[in-house]
Amino acid sequence: MVFILNILHTPIPDLMVVETNPHADYRGTFTRLYCNRELKIFMGSRQFVQVNLSRTNMVGAIRGMHFQHVPHAEMKLVRCIKGRVWDVAVDLRAHSPTFLKWHALELSQNNAKMIIIPEGFAHGFQVLEPDSELLYFHTEFYEPSSEGGLRFDDPKLNISWPLPIVDVSARDLNHLAIDLNFQGLQV
Repeated sequence: MVFILNILHTPIPDLMVVETNPHADYRGTFTRLYCNRELKIFMGSRQFVQVNLSRTNMVGAIRGMHFQHVPHAEMKLVRCIKGRVWDVAVDLRAHSPTFLKWHALELSQNNAKMIIIPEGFAHGFQVLEPDSELLYFHTEFYEPSSEGGLRFDDPKLNISWPLPIVDVSARDLNHLAIDLNFQGLQV
């Protein structure tokens, strides 16, 4: 059996997609989700310190766009383990040539893809199938005082959500739009 993780570049530097190679037989499948040796170039000295699972029931619901400020900025590895989502990452790194650019891809239980979202990015998703679940690996602990977010519908981002939006949390609706004072995140 070969369980090589295939790393794909996106148009935004440091934002990567990981294709896994599920092994299937009559019993089902086995998939490697993480290998320190294969992802060492991206992990550096970081370690995953927290693993979270989110479940979102309603098709069209949006979660995001979330990030953490320094000193609790985090890298995330995200995989859909049930259903399908439209996953979006926005580059918020100050002085980045792709500042405020976003990249999206479909993550599903069937397409065997994950996304590596580095520090300095906001992350969110829209549910494409009911009861979709995402598994998140984080390099920093969640710290409420470092929490940040952007409006999912901010005109400066102009994110193309594939479905009509049917549900957004009160917290996500209260994120402010980007203004002229926003210079990006230091990472």
